[in-house]
Parts: sequence; structure tokens; C-alpha cells
Amino acid sequence: MRLVIARCSVDYAGRLTAHLPSAPRLILIKADGSVSIHADDRAYKPLNWMSPPCTLKEGTGEQEGVWTVVNKAGEKLIITMEEILHDSSHELGVDPGLIKDGVEAHLQELLADRIETLGEGYTLIRREYMTAIGPVDILCRDAEGQTVAVEIKRRGEIDGVEQLTRYLELLNRDPHLAPVRGIFAAQEIKPQARVLATDRGIGCQVLDYDALRGIEDDKLRLF
Repeated sequence: MRLVIARCSVDYAGRLTAHLPSAPRLILIKADGSVSIHADDRAYKPLNWMSPPCTLKEGTGEQEGVWTVVNKAGEKLIITMEEILHDSSHELGVDPGLIKDGVEAHLQELLADRIETLGEGYTLIRREYMTAIGPVDILCRDAEGQTVAVEIKRRGEIDGVEQLTRYLELLNRDPHLAPVRGIFAAQEIKPQARVLATDRGIGCQVLDYDALRGIEDDKLRLF
């Protein structure tokens, strides 16, 4: 991983255009080719980024100080350096990945096996669909063929909705997947998380662990 702290301005040119005026920022260049631009005031969410596969070209001559990142769709992230304050590279090796809570991991496995729980006609694309910022728990398609990203939690809170929002922003940049909508799935979803999800157009699905495991409710029923 290469870490660069620089005073720079950033321009994004693609389906949309965006401009970040000159300011000190952290630029992360990862081994997978991804490039992300960070400020010091918004936790882990980047100001802008380019996901792999993409190429970084550092300008020379008259273009010295201008970095251009281009992805396979031809979108560009242009970073204009004014002053580099720090530039270092570090070999992190292969990461073992996040070890999920046992119940969350089992919920993911069960839901993938019973993807129709989300709705009739749903089909699984894959579990642990990797992105530049981490794996999406489940990627699937609904009955209309639209791509759906599912984030699974044992207890659904606001941070889980934020996590899914970041995945959706990234996935919707991929023309082979877009448009991608999200489903926030949990055994229990907090009211604040449900409100935030609804505001962002994300669906909510309460998961019954025992039902997914095929265990019948032992309460008396009248038919």
C-alpha cells in the first residue's frame, strides 16, 4: 500500500463530474490498483475513489504533478498535486479477512441457500462478493433481473446501513452490475436504522434464524 499526504485538488470525469478544491488530503493506492482520496473529518468514507481494475499514470514534463487514474469504463480521476508532504509504501501481505460473528456467518450461509426468502424469483450470484472496500455478504438478482446487494447483521443498526450504502455507491459504478439496490437483513432492525435505510431507498428484511434453519415453531397453532 502506498500512502501519500499532499495538498491537491481532485477532479472526477465520468457519468458525473465532481471537483474537490485544493486542500491537504490522504491518497491511498492499494495493491489491487484502487485509488481513494480521504479527508480527516469523515471517518473511513473516501471523498472520491476509483475501484479496480484501473491504472494510475503520474505525469511528467509539463504534466508533472498531475496524476490520472483511468478505469475500464474510461472514467477519470485527475489529482493535481501542489505539495507532497509524505510519500511511503508498505507491504501488508495477504489479509486473513474479517471473522464474522458465528450467527452472522451462519445467517449468510442459510440465506444464500434459501435466497427465495427475499422474494419469489430471486437467484444467487455469489456470497462474499469482493469489492475494493470489502466483501458484500450476498449479491443476487431479483425476479426482474436487477442486481441486489444484501448486508446481513445479527442486530441491524445505523452503522450497518452506512456500510451497505458505501457498497452500493461502489457497485453502482460497475456498468455490468448497475443499477444495484440494497437490502439490509437482520434478526432485529433498530427503528433508527430502518428510518435511515428507507430514506436511502434500501429495503429491510427481518430474518427468522430458526425458520432459515428449518426448525418449526413449537407453539400450538390452530388451522
